Amino acid sequence: MHPRLPRRRFLQLSGFSGISIFLSGCGATLFEKQIGKAIQPLNRNVQSLLLEPQEPVPEFPPSAIQPEELLINTYRYTPNIDPEAFRLSIDGEANNPLSLSMAEIQQMPFTSMVIRHVCVEGWAAIVQWGGVKLRDLVSLVQPKNSVGYIYFHSADGYLESWDIASALHPQTLMAYQKNEQPLPPENGAPLRLASPIKLGYKQSKWVTRITLVSELSSPTGTWESWGYEWYAGL
Repeated sequence: MHPRLPRRRFLQLSGFSGISIFLSGCGATLFEKQIGKAIQPLNRNVQSLLLEPQEPVPEFPPSAIQPEELLINTYRYTPNIDPEAFRLSIDGEANNPLSLSMAEIQQMPFTSMVIRHVCVEGWAAIVQWGGVKLRDLVSLVQPKNSVGYIYFHSADGYLESWDIASALHPQTLMAYQKNEQPLPPENGAPLRLASPIKLGYKQSKWVTRITLVSELSSPTGTWESWGYEWYAGL
């Protein structure tokens, strides 16, 4: 069991009542052509995304975990991060930007899921991830009405960006556990993205900073700069 933030303290920090954040309306732009109809069901405000359940992806029993199948892909190198000194910054278009330690993150409600991790290279693995829902972290910083996207900055220089609806999906985690053990450095410790709704290259390792923005700017991501699809949904 993990310690929990007191409910009153959590609600005081979140303070998202009255938020009405929509995905940026792009009309018939290049952005809309890139992701097509896939984004349309996600075009809801952040308050509804936080308070109303989104469609969950079916999960697997623990007996289905494939511990040897999760391959290690590294963009540059495995950074050496001291978990005691680590801070996650959440900033951008937010009323209450924060810098959180791992101890503070681990006091938040814990979520575990067993999902299939799918790599664009053609392999897949069923993995248990455990951590905090990204939507809980976003609610703490009180995002502004303009927010439509989130950037993820990693300690190795890797960059990714997501639409706000995918980021607030209830199965999108900032994970610090893999297969019921502390997340190993080679898999992204102390903190990484994990979600069943995106391909593996969207699930950044060693995340140190999350930035809320109203519009995407170039670059939108490391692999996207080399021609990979931006939305990369499953």
